[in-house]
Amino acid sequence: MKRFVCKTVFAFALAIFLFPSCANSASSDKPITPEAPITDIFVKTKLYSTTNLVIDNGSKDFGSSTAAQIVDSMKFGWNLGNTLDAYAGGSEKNGWAGRNTSLGNNTETNWGMPKTTQAMIAGIKAKGFSAIRIPISWHDHIDSKYTISASWMARVKQIVDWAVAENLYVIINVHHDNITPSTCTANGHKGYSPASSCLDESKRYLYNVWCQIALAFNNGYDEHLVFETINEPRLPGDEHEWNWDANCSTCKDAAKCVNELNQLCLDAIRESGGNNAKRLVMVPAYVAAPGAALASAFKMPMDSASGRLALSVHMYTPYSFAMQDPGETTFTNAHKGDLDYWLGQLNTKFFSKGIPVVIGEMGATNKNNDSERAKWFEYYLGKVKSYKMAAYLWDNGQWKVPASGSFNELFGYYNRSAQTWYFDDLITKAIKARN
Repeated sequence: MKRFVCKTVFAFALAIFLFPSCANSASSDKPITPEAPITDIFVKTKLYSTTNLVIDNGSKDFGSSTAAQIVDSMKFGWNLGNTLDAYAGGSEKNGWAGRNTSLGNNTETNWGMPKTTQAMIAGIKAKGFSAIRIPISWHDHIDSKYTISASWMARVKQIVDWAVAENLYVIINVHHDNITPSTCTANGHKGYSPASSCLDESKRYLYNVWCQIALAFNNGYDEHLVFETINEPRLPGDEHEWNWDANCSTCKDAAKCVNELNQLCLDAIRESGGNNAKRLVMVPAYVAAPGAALASAFKMPMDSASGRLALSVHMYTPYSFAMQDPGETTFTNAHKGDLDYWLGQLNTKFFSKGIPVVIGEMGATNKNNDSERAKWFEYYLGKVKSYKMAAYLWDNGQWKVPASGSFNELFGYYNRSAQTWYFDDLITKAIKARN
């Protein structure tokens, strides 16, 4: 059965469209105060088995590029969507009622995407992309001691290595491991939630996962490998799951928890030493929304490395054009104004203070409006270039408007099996706009 990352993309864009006042009320010129480091030994204990761990024994010199230089060099990237982030059982909206590990590494194709090949990755580079984001879900591959399957880690490493061989910048993360607070039990080890009621278990989960990722990816990878702590941290099922409200006590608690979870993930990465002591790490605000990042409740973590952090946001903007079904099909000056506002605010608060911005997901659903989408991509990525940000195209493999006429979630661009592009001219213009 095909599974699509629908709710993640749709609801995030809806939040941007319906709740701009939250960001408007935030003071964008406030100093970015770091979150205090985590000192709780209880949640920073390595509980995973040390048998059959995947260990990186490589050796690569780490360049001297700053975070801003690395992000600028990323330019325009592509997401390997609905692939290593796919999972078996449960639902994205309500989390999962228990792990189903019977699929093993076959979770990679469980949401309808073909198995990733080296030729696919080579095709990304051949088209002119500079980077790839590889979303990864881990919960279907973790045992009762938080130990990640060696087979799964090896598969992740294989795909990363193919991308590294193409000289692409590579982002890996913890993707669909966000669960409801009610399922975050002490012995469940199913994932994390940015809620105080689930915070200890969330910290144990993320600390153990990131410690193992850091063991598998360290000295064998230079600055082309980038870590992203968590993807769209949110409260599944909550009325504010996809939107930030500065006056909501639940949202305030979630923001505090996101700050602590980002800090813990960063601590685990830096503690592994070697190249990870200086690797670029991306961190999001609540649900990776720009409005939440601009709010005073969001804190960048404290870092032992200087100038090695970036903000991670997702922007399917404006919603009416980029995502809404049917929405609008013509790219207008008003839409340009929306992009100007959000990108300008992010630049003012973050890049101007030494923190580069990575738009980890963006795209416009196919509405049989290729020429208008091309205009959107060219304007959007031209602004991204002017602010020296990086942007990553979300690709879920679904591209053709069905007989029903629905435009919902048609974010497919790359024919992974044939290594061709469904909208070749559009993608060519998009790459040129950012390069």
